[in-house]
Amino acid sequence: MADITVRPMTADDAERVLAIYQAGLDGGHASFETTAPIWAAFDAGKLPEHRFVAVDGDDIVVGWIAVSPTSTRAVYAGVVEHSVYVDPAAQGRGVARLLLEALIASTEAAGIWTIQSGVFPENIASLAAHERVGFRVIGVRERVGCHHGRWRDVVLLERRSPAIT
Repeated sequence: MADITVRPMTADDAERVLAIYQAGLDGGHASFETTAPIWAAFDAGKLPEHRFVAVDGDDIVVGWIAVSPTSTRAVYAGVVEHSVYVDPAAQGRGVARLLLEALIASTEAAGIWTIQSGVFPENIASLAAHERVGFRVIGVRERVGCHHGRWRDVVLLERRSPAIT
C-alpha cells in the first residue's frame, strides 16, 4: 500500500472514476445499475467534501469513494450513503480500505454520525473491507431487485461513528 495514496477527487479525475465505476458494474456484483452515469450526473449526486480517489505511484486513479445524502430531512443530516469502487487490476492491494479510512476521517470531521451502504452478498471482498474498518451488517433485504434476469439480495451495512455522540 506504500505506493497508493488518497487525495480529494477532482473533475480532472472524471474519466478514470467513471471507467472504474463501469468496470465494477460490468463485473456484476457492484450495483443494480448497469451503466455509469455521465460526469455531470455523478457530480451532482455526490457531496463534494467527501469524495476521494486512490492513486498509484504513477498518479493513476485506481479507486474512488464518494457519498450521497440519504435524505433531505434535517434529522438525517448526519447520515450518508457511500459507494467505493476499485479498478479490477488494483484489487487485493488495500485500496478500498485506504479509501474507507479517508472517508471515515472526513465524515467524522464534518459531524456525520452514520455511513451506510448496500452490498451484494456475493461481493465478499467488499464485505470484508467494510468489516475491517468498523462497518456492521444491520440486515439483508431479500430479493430487493431484479438484476440481469435474477432477483438479488442486498446486505445493509452501517458504521456509526464512536467520535460523535
